[in-house]
Amino acid sequence: ATARAGRALAGCVIAGDAIGLVGELGAGKTALVSAFVEALGVPEPATSPTFTLVNEYRGGRLPVWHADLYRLERARDLDELGLDELFERGGVVLIEWADRFPILPRDHLIVRLAHAEAGRTLVIEPHGPRTTALAAAWQQALQGA
Repeated sequence: ATARAGRALAGCVIAGDAIGLVGELGAGKTALVSAFVEALGVPEPATSPTFTLVNEYRGGRLPVWHADLYRLERARDLDELGLDELFERGGVVLIEWADRFPILPRDHLIVRLAHAEAGRTLVIEPHGPRTTALAAAWQQALQGA
């Protein structure tokens, strides 16, 4: 179901979308990104950026930047990553552990993943007009999948 959600999201995004992924360890953040990147047609598999902090994927419908803030301890460390610049580069930015620091642009989508008795839950929280439309399109794509 997490992979299906990632594939459905990939069909709905446009250049400039910013998506924050929130959830405990093992909740499915990287699994969602993996399916997302694959569905965009990126020729290489997505891997966790826990140690590299930012992975870039090209060769698909849109460029993708996948960041992981888990290991960052201070907000000033974000400057070195250059995330602010990525939001303006014409691709999609997905940030795991996005709730650790206020880095996302004003119009962004939060995806909350959590463990549940029967698997996982996924909650979509749009913050702005573009991501409200994105959330609606994603929900519609999930219902049709």
